[in-house]
Amino acid sequence: MRSPRPRFLLVAITASLILAGCTTSPVAPEPDDRSLVVYSGRDEELVGPLLDAFEAESGITIKVRYANSIEMAAQLLEEGDRTPAQVFLSQEPGALGALSAEGLLAELPDDILDTVDPQYSSTDGTWVGLTGRARVIAYDGEELTEDEVPTTVFDLTDPQWRGQVGIAPTNASFQSFVTALRVLEGEDTAEAWLRGLVANDVQIFPRNGAILEAVNTGVIDVGLINHYYWFQQAAEVGAQNMRAQLRYGEPGTASALVNVTGAGILTPSADNAEALEFVRYLLSVEGQDYFVSQTTEYSVIPGGPAPADAPALDDIRGPELDYADLADLDGTIALLEKVGLL
Repeated sequence: MRSPRPRFLLVAITASLILAGCTTSPVAPEPDDRSLVVYSGRDEELVGPLLDAFEAESGITIKVRYANSIEMAAQLLEEGDRTPAQVFLSQEPGALGALSAEGLLAELPDDILDTVDPQYSSTDGTWVGLTGRARVIAYDGEELTEDEVPTTVFDLTDPQWRGQVGIAPTNASFQSFVTALRVLEGEDTAEAWLRGLVANDVQIFPRNGAILEAVNTGVIDVGLINHYYWFQQAAEVGAQNMRAQLRYGEPGTASALVNVTGAGILTPSADNAEALEFVRYLLSVEGQDYFVSQTTEYSVIPGGPAPADAPALDDIRGPELDYADLADLDGTIALLEKVGLL
C-alpha cells in the first residue's frame, strides 16, 4: 500500500492546477525531437539564462514550467507516471524527498552522483545537489557590532531582541530550516524555539528579500535569511553601501545550516539522454560557475568555487545532516500552524 500523500502537497495541488490553467503547459516531446520538459521550482529570473545557454550549446529545446517547489512537487504527484516532465529542479530538498518517497524519481548514474560532495545529495541516489545556501543572520551594521550578534538562533528569543527579529514563515527556506531543527534538535526544542520567537514579538515578512530590506533600512535589528540575498544586493549597490551585514552561525550546529537546491530525473525518463545531458550540464564547470557568479550560491562540487568575498563552505561547517530527513515538510507546517506562525 502506498503511503498517504503528504498534506502540504495535497494543499498545494489546488494552486498547481490553477497555475496549470493560467500558463502554457509543456507537452511531451516527439520521439525524434531533441527536446526536454523541465518543471522548475526555481525562478525564471534565476535559472532562465542558464537554460538558454544549455539550449544554445546542446541543441536541445527546453520546455519549462515555473512555480514554487512545493507546487511543482504537488503537480508531479498528481500527474504520477503520466507526467510530461522529465527533470525537476527544486529550490530545497524537501520537495525532492517527497517525490523520491513516492517512487517518482529515478536513481541517477554514478558519474553524476560522484561529481557532488555526498553530504549535499540524497542517500538513495534519486536526486543530486546543485548549489548550497547558507542560513545567516542579517544584522543592522549601524546599530550593532558583529560581536553583539549571536551565532545561534536560540539566543534570538532573549528579551533584548523583542520586536527586532524578522522571519518569513511561509518561505520554503525557513520551513526547511525548521525541518532541520526538528531533525537535529528534536521536536520539543524546535517548538520551544518557535514559541519563544512568537512570545518575543517576532516580525513576520513574506520573503527573505523583504527581511533584508527591513534590516538594511533600520526597521529591525536582525533577520534570518539565506546568504545570497545579501551578496546579490551588494553586487548591485556595492558592499560598502550595505547597512545590513551578515553573521554566520556557530559551525557544526543547526544555526550554520547549509541547505541545497537539487535536481532529479522523473522515473519514466530514467534513461532519457537529454535529461541526463541536462543534469550533467548543471554540474559542469560552466553550470557551476553560472550559479556562483550569477546567483551567488555555493558550488557543492568538492573544491568548487564560492561567491566572491564569502567564506568557504568548509569554514561555515554546517551540521552533519542526511538531507533525506528534510522530506517531512508536512510535520513542519503542522508545527508552524500549532504555534501560530501560519
